[in-house]
Amino acid sequence: MLNILARLLTLSSLLMLIAVSSCSGKKEVRSTDTFDPEKSLARANELIEKKDFDEARKVLLEVKNRDLSKKYAPLAQLKLADSYYRDEEYDVAVEEYRRFLDIYPDNKYASYAQYQIAMVYFSQIEGPERGYGAAAKALEEFERLMKLFPRNPYKEAVEIKMQQCRNIMADYEFLVAEFYFKKGSYHSVIRRLDTILKRFPDYKKMPLVYYYMAVSLKKTGEIDKAKEYLDLIIEKYPDDRIAKEAKRELSTIKQ
Repeated sequence: MLNILARLLTLSSLLMLIAVSSCSGKKEVRSTDTFDPEKSLARANELIEKKDFDEARKVLLEVKNRDLSKKYAPLAQLKLADSYYRDEEYDVAVEEYRRFLDIYPDNKYASYAQYQIAMVYFSQIEGPERGYGAAAKALEEFERLMKLFPRNPYKEAVEIKMQQCRNIMADYEFLVAEFYFKKGSYHSVIRRLDTILKRFPDYKKMPLVYYYMAVSLKKTGEIDKAKEYLDLIIEKYPDDRIAKEAKRELSTIKQ
């Protein structure tokens, strides 16, 4: 009888130990969450199109953090920059595009990132009066694109945009020169027009540049140089209306 009771107590103790052990022990939890970076990127695209930028960025950051293959992380970084560009947060967009170029300089989309940096500044050009700074910065970034990626797929469009930047910058210089010309500050006129002649030789208002330069040189006593510019107008732009003014100025000099 005592042996039976002893066995029952021992069995009971073992059952209690097993129960306590099963309650206190940690069970292995297998995650059912299967991460699909392609679907996540597609989802981020949809959110960007819907202008739900904050949610899109959460998805893109998850792709960057969880993509162990590093195949999709570059695209996530690029789309992160795109989201800021679309959201008109231009400073942050430039920062994120530059981060992409720092981390993935040899990536096939590197030229796109550099193009987008230039486009950030290009999109902020408001006109010659207020757009000089943005045009100058855009031109600098477009030139960097052409230097780093000479075979970039945006070459034709970039060349047109670079010329537009130059025109905006030259227009600004010309407006300032014209302002000084009307004030009679001829030395300032000469400095501004000299910038156009050196940096923007194909400027669309070159006949006027020559004319203002000639008159300003004449006013400051540099007669021979003035005559050179007047002769250039008559030679290069004989059908331009300013050619008549150039001939008139030449006649006054000769007299």
